[in-house]
Amino acid sequence: MAKPSTLTFDVSSFFDHAASQFRNLNPNEPGQWPTLPKAASWLAAAAAVVIGGWFLLLASSTDELDAARNQEPSLKESYRSRLAQAVNLSELRKQKLQVQEYVTQLEKQLPGKAEMDALLSDINQAGLGRGLQFELFRPGQVQVKDYYAELPISIRISGRYHDIGAFAADVANLSRIVTLQNLSITPLVAKDSGGALAMEATARTYRYLDATEIAEQRRAAQAAKSPAGAKK
Repeated sequence: MAKPSTLTFDVSSFFDHAASQFRNLNPNEPGQWPTLPKAASWLAAAAAVVIGGWFLLLASSTDELDAARNQEPSLKESYRSRLAQAVNLSELRKQKLQVQEYVTQLEKQLPGKAEMDALLSDINQAGLGRGLQFELFRPGQVQVKDYYAELPISIRISGRYHDIGAFAADVANLSRIVTLQNLSITPLVAKDSGGALAMEATARTYRYLDATEIAEQRRAAQAAKSPAGAKK
């Protein structure tokens, strides 16, 4: 009966043979290298390409992924907020119409440029109608705001306490918006004053801007935002 053949593998001779292929390699002629050095060089080059691609391409992609993950909570919150608005869209539209109507009503209480003289006359007549004496009635410089203009009026009147109070009430009840600010009431210094008082105040009235003034305001705002306007 024949004995089964056994295969033996000499590890040391294998490594010696492999090591001998890496000896005396000419770096200027890699095409003549043995098979094992060529394979090792190819694997090293492939590994270098993979590692370089990771740092050059995938590293920036990883940073973008982290940035997107950091934005996720805020985006979710924005989505919930907009979803709630979308659910209540019809109610929000009703509220918008109500606000627009309210703003329109307030705008109607603001006189135009042509109506300012009549309003000043109404303020003057409100004092004269209460028997008050105007010692000063001086309109100041118009202050133009974004959507309206403000006119301060320095006034000084004298009269009885109740008449001054009635005058303030009459000014508050004018069809146009007029406010009294910086009020100062003092006894009238005169021999025949009869207990009369003197009131100094600043009456402020407001008017809406016409189309030309609004256009000028917008041009000024755009000029201020432009680089040339910022340099100025």
